[in-house]
Amino acid sequence: MDKEISAGIVIFRKTEEGPKFLILYHGHSYWNFAKGKIENEERSFEAALRETREETGLTQRDLRILKNFRAQERFTFRRGTKQIFKTVIFYMAETNRREIKISDEHDGYGWFSFSDAKKILGKFKDSQKVLKSAYDILYQSRSRRGPQNTQRRSPHVQTSGEVRRTAWGVPGGR
Repeated sequence: MDKEISAGIVIFRKTEEGPKFLILYHGHSYWNFAKGKIENEERSFEAALRETREETGLTQRDLRILKNFRAQERFTFRRGTKQIFKTVIFYMAETNRREIKISDEHDGYGWFSFSDAKKILGKFKDSQKVLKSAYDILYQSRSRRGPQNTQRRSPHVQTSGEVRRTAWGVPGGR
């Protein structure tokens, strides 16, 4: 079985409604965080920053890295006839930028509340676990600082205003 290691960053921004997480749309109902393969001689954090810059246009200057977060996904998948065991190492960062510039490998992006992001990640349970770990870190740091805006959105509220669409009506943000 071949092995593959990737790295990425769970990106969020603060809003009045609470944190919004950046999820990229790859097409075919597949959404996920900015991530990609670690190149030769590259460390996971360097790869995460490079992939984030390539896929979102966000540079290290646009990001405030949270030092207390590191999570992993581990899964197997098939590429042609080969079975691949993949590990993805995730870091976490805050940005103030709402608009991003996605790469050609993506069809769109959106900023989603925790509950909406969890639904969008759908069948990818490891991605949902990474999201939950990220949300828990934010909740823990917020509770240490004392009371803040804890108003929660109703689960039936749509985030369609946060999703970027192309002229064809497909999520996109080019």
